[in-house]
Amino acid sequence: MIPKYRKAFNESFSDEKYAEFISELEAGYPPVPIRFAETPIFLPEAFKEKLIDAGAEIIRIIRNPDFKAQTENAIPVEWLVPEENDHPHFLAFDFAVCRDQAGELVPRLIELQGFPSLYAFQMHLAEIYTKVFKLDDMAPLTPFFNGLNRTSFIELLREVVVGSYQTEEVALMDVNAAEQKTAIDFFVTARILGIPVLSLTDIFQENKQLFYLKDGQKIRLRRIYNRLIFDEVADQQDLFRQSFDPRDELDIEWITHPNWFYRISKYTMPLLKNEFVPETTFVSELKEIPADLENYVLKPLFSFAGMGVIIDVTKQDITAIQEPENWILQRKVSYEPVVQAPDGLIKAEIRLLYLWPDGKEPTLCINLARLSRGKMIGVRYNQDFNWVGGTVGLMERLN
Repeated sequence: MIPKYRKAFNESFSDEKYAEFISELEAGYPPVPIRFAETPIFLPEAFKEKLIDAGAEIIRIIRNPDFKAQTENAIPVEWLVPEENDHPHFLAFDFAVCRDQAGELVPRLIELQGFPSLYAFQMHLAEIYTKVFKLDDMAPLTPFFNGLNRTSFIELLREVVVGSYQTEEVALMDVNAAEQKTAIDFFVTARILGIPVLSLTDIFQENKQLFYLKDGQKIRLRRIYNRLIFDEVADQQDLFRQSFDPRDELDIEWITHPNWFYRISKYTMPLLKNEFVPETTFVSELKEIPADLENYVLKPLFSFAGMGVIIDVTKQDITAIQEPENWILQRKVSYEPVVQAPDGLIKAEIRLLYLWPDGKEPTLCINLARLSRGKMIGVRYNQDFNWVGGTVGLMERLN
């Protein structure tokens, strides 16, 4: 979206460079079963400032003293975890790149979550794009906000995840961690922070304390950098009997507490009323079904990665819903194809990633981006295309 950088990148691009990029990206890690785009996105200053403003508006609502009361019903009773803290440690806001009536590029909120995303990997991804495509020869570019660089970003991530504990007392945890599609983020995190990556069943409970084995020695866990999404284990709860149940009273610190996954989610969308957020209503609160349903999308609250979303909504889809309080109807957002590929323009989405240390302010630190030609942005909808997939937004470094 910065024309001079886009032109220079496209003119120097080759399939051989892209193959080298993938090889460098995976060097030292298992193969990654995700498609990464041939290019980063070059974010212009004016659009970056709008992204910052859009994120700040959402955070203002989250920091409202009434926010917890407003989102109390967001947490399914069967997944309520005790000892919730005051705020999430991570915030992720997904914005479509759109164009307003004046022809200006603007962000429009699509999703949001109080749950960690690919923080460490996005730094790695930006570094590999820069190295392979020699972007430093083109301009001083950065994926970071707020004047952060590699060193200060890692320090902030360490403060949030590890805190004052020893690295062996903190573990990144997911179900079958090494087999997750996003496991490369786990491995990059382990490399830069020095913490172990554990599957749920690597952890065992004694009284209220949690432990794992390292070289045959029992190590007590004090903190869990939680990457486990309960939806993924809803039909595998026997795993809890083999390890521990997160819903028990435990002597453990959650980074971030699992309840925030539900509080800051699609459930939050109807609470947000500003220029960056499309009209969104709980289906249970619809006074009438809109006549122009072609302009809306129907989304279940308790799903992720685009699962269950109905794009071509009919009246029957709405009336057939058994639990309307668990669905939202959202006005469609019109993505503006803005990234110039060799064979045309491509749609883009930017995810702002924040870190929120205890006792401090939330900090916008880095971003994740996705390119799409498909009907939806998600990777699974773009498997058969090129110049699509996961990427990162790069901005001019101003200092």
